[in-house]
Amino acid sequence: MSNEVKKVVLAYSGGLDTSVIIPYLKETYNCQVIAFAANVGQDKSDLEGLEEKALKTGADKF
Repeated sequence: MSNEVKKVVLAYSGGLDTSVIIPYLKETYNCQVIAFAANVGQDKSDLEGLEEKALKTGADKF
């Protein structure tokens, strides 16, 4: 069994930490990064723009 990281699903908030970790993961592990955000009852406006921001910072999918 290989310990190589091929894909990471990241709980993405759009903040500095999760935005910086995307390019770090891609550069360090050469893996696919999928950003994920869940609606857990917050205002819909809190989720606006997350997809665009995640993709701009290097996520492969949202």
